[in-house]
Amino acid sequence: MDKRESKKDNVIMFPGLEKRLLEKGLDYLKQQKYRDAIKFLEQALDHDPENSDVYFGLVRANYEAGYNRQAKEVVEEMLRCGIGDYIKVIDKYLMILFQLKEYNKVVTTVEALLEEREIPADKYEVFITALKTCKELLYGEAEVEAHESFVEESFEGEREKPELNFFDYKAPNEQLMVAAGLSKVNVRPFFKKIREYTAAEEGQPFLKTMLLNILKEQECFEEIDVRKFGMSRSINTADLPELKDYIENSGVIQLLSGEIESDDPVLFENTQKLVERYFFLLYPFEVPKGLDSAWAAACHFIANEYYGFEDPLESFAEIYNSNIEETEQVLSFIRKLEEISYPII
Repeated sequence: MDKRESKKDNVIMFPGLEKRLLEKGLDYLKQQKYRDAIKFLEQALDHDPENSDVYFGLVRANYEAGYNRQAKEVVEEMLRCGIGDYIKVIDKYLMILFQLKEYNKVVTTVEALLEEREIPADKYEVFITALKTCKELLYGEAEVEAHESFVEESFEGEREKPELNFFDYKAPNEQLMVAAGLSKVNVRPFFKKIREYTAAEEGQPFLKTMLLNILKEQECFEEIDVRKFGMSRSINTADLPELKDYIENSGVIQLLSGEIESDDPVLFENTQKLVERYFFLLYPFEVPKGLDSAWAAACHFIANEYYGFEDPLESFAEIYNSNIEETEQVLSFIRKLEEISYPII
């Protein structure tokens, strides 16, 4: 007998218990307390093993916590049991496989969908981009060309190839796949579309950073406008800083290292990841001078909060000799950054 069924049969159910466990898990997920979310969602699954909301919550909690293999196991169980919207589940599956660098599975999964004509029109470009990117990573350019011929022959007369529109890509995994695909081709024919996207306030900060870095890597040096978080600037892509240097030159990680690394290297590593995430979204805008200590204090506070501690912000401002008002402003800005969906890369 399935272990989950056996456990369920021996539990005296309280009315609405599974619903309360799900709500508690989703609440922790919203607070980005992923370990707590996983604990409650797994309990909810024991009591309600066919609830797609519980499964999707577990996938996201594991994924956001960096537990990609556990997230993959949950998605594969969903596919085996036919739980949840099939295309939504496949979408999550491809995202996780891409993160795990299991490119062979991406290829076999998407090709099976092509053969079965299971790909909806609004997902076609994303799935094809994933397929092309993974084939090139596995086999090189020749295989990609062969694949393109296969796709054109398979869908000839059935659909028109839509023009690339970056505003169509809302989900983090779609943005990642599109950017990965563009990094493998000559980006210059897409420059006009990229410039329109980076100049728009409504574009996604994560994708804008990816596109700017692709332009720089391919030496497509042009003037470009960038808008993010109510800020704007014009810059020649030749003058864009390297992302690694941009993060290091902020001085925030060095401050954190001096206070945390020797005493708690795990906490330091996790806090460093937070800084890298925030500055990836902020790129290429400069952090105002004098705020590096406020950023260090706020990031240390956030990391401490993730571990379930409730030390006041003032105590971290004191550690880094930062102005409490500046630290509060940075923390408020970070809260906005935390609301942005962002793939783990």
